[in-house]
Amino acid sequence: MKEILFQFGLSAENFQVLPFGSGLINATWKIANEQGNPKYILQKINQQIFKHPDDIAFNIRLIDNYLKTHFPDYLFVSPVVSIAGDELVKTDNGYYRMFPFIRNSHTVDFLEKPQQAYEAAKQFGKFTKLLSGFDASKLKITLPDFHNLTLRYQQFELTLETGNPERIAQSKDLIVAIKQNKRIVDEFEMCKEKFTVRVTHHDTKISNVLFDENERGLCVIDLDTVMPGYFISDVGDMMRTYLCPVSEEEKDFSKIVIRKEFYEAIVNGFLSEMGAELIDIEKQYFHYAGEFMIYMQALRFLTDHLKDDSYYGAKYEGHNFVRAGNQITLLQRLQEFNNEMSVCLPR
Repeated sequence: MKEILFQFGLSAENFQVLPFGSGLINATWKIANEQGNPKYILQKINQQIFKHPDDIAFNIRLIDNYLKTHFPDYLFVSPVVSIAGDELVKTDNGYYRMFPFIRNSHTVDFLEKPQQAYEAAKQFGKFTKLLSGFDASKLKITLPDFHNLTLRYQQFELTLETGNPERIAQSKDLIVAIKQNKRIVDEFEMCKEKFTVRVTHHDTKISNVLFDENERGLCVIDLDTVMPGYFISDVGDMMRTYLCPVSEEEKDFSKIVIRKEFYEAIVNGFLSEMGAELIDIEKQYFHYAGEFMIYMQALRFLTDHLKDDSYYGAKYEGHNFVRAGNQITLLQRLQEFNNEMSVCLPR
């Protein structure tokens, strides 16, 4: 790390480099001073996922400049510029970037309270609202077709013809459940015609929000997946990952439930910022956002299982089969909840 630190104008003799965070994509380190106080966050971009790191840097630079010009009081964690004037340092083994460590801030890996969900939803809504005047078409596509549900379904159908025959037979019930919910794909096609294209984060898990010492949201982080998109991607990802007390890894499906208070927190938090921005048809499809993301993830897990785990890999036999079943169960629970809920969205 000595050379990398030097490229960012830091002396390795004055700083400690320590592994940091629980992210699964990029490698991350905390850069602390001699007293152990964190000063910077260093990341190596995963080029197996992000083929063009310069596109990420380009997007962040555009957004940073826009927010500094129009909303200078908003906390946006701008990258540290290298001594060469670049946001990225390229070495023989990859691309690195650095961010300042925000004092008295922290991230959350597991949601424990509805207030945390509210604060996170509010911050993701605020991020999109502040960028409502920004031309989203200027952004580079860092992950092509990332949330293209129609393409995911086409890939699933192709895999039914070309995938592992034994696994296809074993997965009959899950395949039926996917096909029975095909209308979610059809509705996505309508969304593309009628929804507003906005600057969308696309990865709204709880760990991508900075909180202060009082558990108030400060800002959103990890902007690698920021691209043009639809609000259902951000709201849907929050519903998929916030509503249930267990993750997609849970094998005991009896533990998969919808926590109403967390649902209401997402609704109230996001709409506190975006309520006036969403058009009527988008508000009508607010609940659909959860179905959209959960169904897409079920599709992806099942497709990968049928393709012998060629994308996600597997830690044990049938890992992606379990994940797909988990998400199908979550989808069913959400659909049951939507039929019974008493939450009224503001018009």
